[in-house]
Amino acid sequence: MDKKVLVVDDEPSIVKLVQFNLEKDGYQVEVATDGEMALDKVKEAVPDLVVLDLMLPKVDGLEVCKQLRKKSRHIPILMLTAKTEEFDKVLGLELGADDYMTKPFSPRELVARIKAIFRRMEAVQAKGTPKEEGLKIGDLQIDTEGYEVLRKGEPIDLTPKEFELLVYLANHRGKVLSRDQLLNAVWDYDYIGDTRIVDVHVSHLREKVEEDSRNPLYIKTVRGIGYKFEGPKES
Repeated sequence: MDKKVLVVDDEPSIVKLVQFNLEKDGYQVEVATDGEMALDKVKEAVPDLVVLDLMLPKVDGLEVCKQLRKKSRHIPILMLTAKTEEFDKVLGLELGADDYMTKPFSPRELVARIKAIFRRMEAVQAKGTPKEEGLKIGDLQIDTEGYEVLRKGEPIDLTPKEFELLVYLANHRGKVLSRDQLLNAVWDYDYIGDTRIVDVHVSHLREKVEEDSRNPLYIKTVRGIGYKFEGPKES
């Protein structure tokens, strides 16, 4: 396995524990103990995934997350937080984190989550879209091989998880999908009913793919159930 993971945390015991378990599973691991060091590491060599603590010295995790998203939309980010407030989790997701875990956590679960993120990304690329030339709906063109989405010919910056969610919705066009269905399909593990992560990602996705996120053409809300992907109506 050639995947490289950058672990960013200022607690030596957590860094050692995470590093040990990731290397045991065959990952290459780089370590940073503060936000400034993390950004420098990414400049030196872009990792395949970042495990990012929220509370960091010099530059906090939220700012690091924001800066990473500006540099590369394709790097998956798994955020760690000792806080349990919903605000922190949602804010982290809105800034571009693909997943989060609350401390204390099981090293096995962390590795499982990382594997799930990579597995979903690989599955999306391997499965492709229904047509060889890609999937085109309205003004949207989705290219799974290139991991790219265009709207009116212009590229849209999506995080890996936003891209996977869009592909899944588009491949199930016209079907009403519950939040639990989306959790199981896109996140590939049990969130124990925490469907807020779906709502956050859908909201963020709408801001990017819809011209008017309050009156969406593509991602419709089905009250009390979930979401449905549609194309714009023919005039």
